[in-house]
Amino acid sequence: MFESTTSLRVRYAETDRMGYVYYGNYASFYEVGRVEALRDLGLSYRELEDSGIMLPVSELSSKYRKPAYYDDLISVRTVIPEMPAARLKFLYYLYNTAGDLINEGATTLVFVNIQTMKPCGAPKHFLDLICPYFNE
Repeated sequence: MFESTTSLRVRYAETDRMGYVYYGNYASFYEVGRVEALRDLGLSYRELEDSGIMLPVSELSSKYRKPAYYDDLISVRTVIPEMPAARLKFLYYLYNTAGDLINEGATTLVFVNIQTMKPCGAPKHFLDLICPYFNE
């Protein structure tokens, strides 16, 4: 299992009239966690795309436990729970500064060859980076 944590601050534009983070913005928070998790692993989205691979989202789920508010500092814990093949699953756990779990989410992304626009296996350079987290 691979795990990474990053923080983000809720911007005013991300809230609704009630002062809560608008539910649709959680997908963006997941993206921040995902991008930073890959960076912590040693690979950026840009590097993947430059190597001819893109990662579109094929599934997304979200469970709202407590609201987040403007100016809250949110911790996003991102987990890759299983060794990827053609799909890459991420789990997200969002916490407020009190340590309360405020949201849980999951996304599944698919490795796609940019030239053919068809699914493909995870690239070797990605597997080389992530394999040590699953070989115990």
